[in-house]
Amino acid sequence: MKTLLDLDVNNKKVIIRCDFNVPLKDGKITDDTRIVAALPTIKYCLDNNAKVILLSHLGRVKEEADLAKNDLSPVAERLSELLEQDILFSTETRGQELEDAVQMLQPKDVLLIQNTRYEDLDGNKESSNDEELGAYWASLGDVFINDAFGTIHRAHASNCGIASHLPSAFGFLIEKELTALSELDNPEHPFVVILGGAKVSDKIGVIENLVTKADKILIGGGMAFTFLKAKGLEIGKSLLDEENIEFCKKVLTDYPDKIVLPIDVAVTNEYTDDEEYRTKSIEEIATDEMGLDIGPKTEELFEKETASAKIVVWNGPLGVYEFSKYKKHTDKLLAYLVNNNIKTILGGGDIVAAAANAGYKDKVYHASTGGGATLEYMEGKKLPGIEAIK
Repeated sequence: MKTLLDLDVNNKKVIIRCDFNVPLKDGKITDDTRIVAALPTIKYCLDNNAKVILLSHLGRVKEEADLAKNDLSPVAERLSELLEQDILFSTETRGQELEDAVQMLQPKDVLLIQNTRYEDLDGNKESSNDEELGAYWASLGDVFINDAFGTIHRAHASNCGIASHLPSAFGFLIEKELTALSELDNPEHPFVVILGGAKVSDKIGVIENLVTKADKILIGGGMAFTFLKAKGLEIGKSLLDEENIEFCKKVLTDYPDKIVLPIDVAVTNEYTDDEEYRTKSIEEIATDEMGLDIGPKTEELFEKETASAKIVVWNGPLGVYEFSKYKKHTDKLLAYLVNNNIKTILGGGDIVAAAANAGYKDKVYHASTGGGATLEYMEGKKLPGIEAIK
């Protein structure tokens, strides 16, 4: 893996693709986790006398009205506070103003360029990896560092495009992600996968890739009910991914000893946090009930299945986590894994948010910052941002 340490950045114009796709409310950043995650790479370049040029997207830009709400200037302000220095900000993504700002850069200066997806307003140039745009951005620098793991599964002008024109390497954040996730390529055994979330369709690629490697796949969340339906059980009004019942049947037939399903669930009659729930065996779900979480016996079963694991990878909560009543078993299983020092990789998105909410994000072996990128890695796909630098 070619990393930042393999490049000479001294007195060079270093383009760093970051992931500053942060949540904003009324123009204010509500969570700066992604900005903080980029600091080690930026600081290394500054400590080594580089002229730093930062690129990132923010949100989606489909029409003129999207420009103002996806302006990166709040990120420039927060970066200035975190780095304790002035941050130069180009309001343009190309043109004379930007080129002049780049030419004026001195060692240890930082220039943040406006949202790369502003270029999507005219023909999706950023998102379609427009060759001319990638070459233009590359012309602004001497070397390129990709440190935006969250977009590494997308071929954009600001990652693959630039990388095809400059000496390139991965930043410290991507290095950390790939080092941790590479443990899934040839995992230690017992290797246990925990899958939650809503739909089977979102996890088909993960199941197909990992079922041959894993010793057990524990299935919770809404997707569990499609598997239970595939076994011929009544699931009432529970979430059902009807198109993938046959897929579930095939997996259960081909790998009967690997797939572990809930044995009890928390059920209610309405999709709400207000109504009291009941815990029932999976054989007892009534036609007017829906399951919104696993039950205590299932949690005990999942603890037993992970007790001797050398490595656990987990994607997706086990219940409707946004409802306080149905987050309990996700939190308790996280606590079990942490308290028993079981090597756990949280596979991006909702489960990382759940772990952060419960105070476990920094206590597991690795919590991946990527959502779609992590999922596609777990599916065994080649990721364009990685291949471009390889």
